[in-house]
Amino acid sequence: MARKLGNNDSETVVVIGLGRFGAAVAESLVGLGQEVLAVDEDHVLVDRWADELTHVVQADSTDDEALRQLGVGGFDRAVVAIGADIEASVLTVLALAEAGVPDIWAKAITRKHGQILERVGAHHVVYPEFSMGQRVAHILTGSMIDYIEFDDDFSIARTRAPRLTWDKTLADSSPRTHHGVTIVGVKRAGEDFTYARPETMVQRHDHLIVSGPTRNVEKFCSLR
Repeated sequence: MARKLGNNDSETVVVIGLGRFGAAVAESLVGLGQEVLAVDEDHVLVDRWADELTHVVQADSTDDEALRQLGVGGFDRAVVAIGADIEASVLTVLALAEAGVPDIWAKAITRKHGQILERVGAHHVVYPEFSMGQRVAHILTGSMIDYIEFDDDFSIARTRAPRLTWDKTLADSSPRTHHGVTIVGVKRAGEDFTYARPETMVQRHDHLIVSGPTRNVEKFCSLR
């Protein structure tokens, strides 16, 4: 069934669970041109999204036979967006793994939940509430405008240029030498994004894209 969803060569993704997170993922994937099959056992949610998403099916994702009939083993990726029902979440990941889905993403609500999902077959575990809470906290407590933290103690942030960089080139202010961070790019109001070079001049109201070890990025973005 996976290869029959559409007529193009885009990757196929099955999204299981049409709560706020799952529906947002499915809708975004469709917007990006991906072939998506959305699955939920709640007929109300299926009816709600039937006109918004091309392929929506009501089914019990913990039922191996139901998933087999949907042909999930032929999909490139699966997203298990079930959060509150931990048992259903785990059983769904297990069923997808046994069906041979090569790339399984799963939502978890706790670290323990995430560990169990990994053990039964999830290749990637995401913690939407935790990640968003962490992101908002960093934005609120500093001059960050946006923030992404990766698992290996590496972060990328968008921040207002601190005073020490104003009216200087990056070679002169030397953030990497003095603060252990790399300026990836500079965004000036009304102008296109510019990839950073040593000769790039920074002005007072510029936004900087900063990368590096999490602690260093946090310190740099707290500078005024």
